[in-house]
Amino acid sequence: MITPPFLQKGDTVAIVSTARKNIEDNLQPSIDLLKSWGLEVKLGKTIGLDYYQLAGTDAQRAEDFQEMMDNPNIKAIWCVRGGYGTVRIIDLLDFTKFKQNPKWIVGFSDVTVLHSHLNRMGIQSIHGTMPISIPRATDDAKESLRKSLFGEKLEYVLDCDALNHLGNAKGELVGGNLSILYSLLGSESAIDCNDKILFLEDLDEYLYHIDRMMLNLKRNGCLSSLKGIIVGGMTEMKDNEIPWGKNAFEIIEETIKGLDIPVLYNFPAGHIRDNRALIFGKQVSLEINERESKVVFE
Repeated sequence: MITPPFLQKGDTVAIVSTARKNIEDNLQPSIDLLKSWGLEVKLGKTIGLDYYQLAGTDAQRAEDFQEMMDNPNIKAIWCVRGGYGTVRIIDLLDFTKFKQNPKWIVGFSDVTVLHSHLNRMGIQSIHGTMPISIPRATDDAKESLRKSLFGEKLEYVLDCDALNHLGNAKGELVGGNLSILYSLLGSESAIDCNDKILFLEDLDEYLYHIDRMMLNLKRNGCLSSLKGIIVGGMTEMKDNEIPWGKNAFEIIEETIKGLDIPVLYNFPAGHIRDNRALIFGKQVSLEINERESKVVFE
C-alpha cells in the first residue's frame, strides 16, 4: 500500500464537498483547527453550491475534486460532509496524476466510496471526523485526526466490551459505512476483504436492512476471508411496527457466528462525537483480551 506524504506545517488542506450541500456559514471552527495545527486552508468551489440535496451538479463536484487532486500545492483533501452523492462522481474522476502524487483523502460515511476505491488502487486514506462535525467532536477525535495527518503514532486502548471475541490478529484495515460498502459490491470500487481487518459503522438504518447487508457481505465471501472485525457506532437505528427482534450488534453477531477471529465491538468511530481516526490501507494489530482491547497502527 502507498502511504501519501504526511503533512508538515505550512501545507495546505482543501475542504470540498463530494456529496450533500454545505450552504451554511459553519466552517470557521474547522478552519481555526487546521490553522492551529500550522496548516493553510483552501475552500473548494463546491462549498456553498446548492443543487437540491447536492453541493452542485455531478460535473461541478467532480471538477472541484479533480482540481484539488491535481493541484500540487494541496497536500490533503478533507470532505466537508457525507450524505449521498460521492458514488455519482467516482467514475468521472481521473486518478492518473493522483497515483503519481497521492495525498490524504479524509472523511467518513458517504466518503467510504472514495476509501474503498482508493484501497483497490493501493493507496491509504483516513476515515475520520469531517468539518461540519468539528464543533461537537471530542478532543480525542480531533487529536487522532491530527496524529494521522502528521504521521504520529496512532493506537487505541479500550475497555473490553462484553460482546467482544477474544484473540489477536494482524492485517490491513479496510471498511467504512456498511450501507456504502453494500452498495459498491460488484463494482470496481468493491471492498477487498481477503486477509483484511474489517471496520463497520452505520447510521439511521432499519434493523432488517442491517441484516440484509450483513448477509450480502457473508454470501459474497467477504466475512469468511477476514482476519478480524472492528464494529464502530451503529447509531440511531430504526425498527418497524413489528420489531425485528435484534439490535444491530446482535444482527452482526448472528451473521459472523462460527468465525474464529477476534471481533471488537463499540469502537469509538462512526456517526458519534468521539469519531476517532482510522487509517485505511495500513497494517494494524488487533489484540482483544478480557481486560482491554488494543488497536495499534504499525
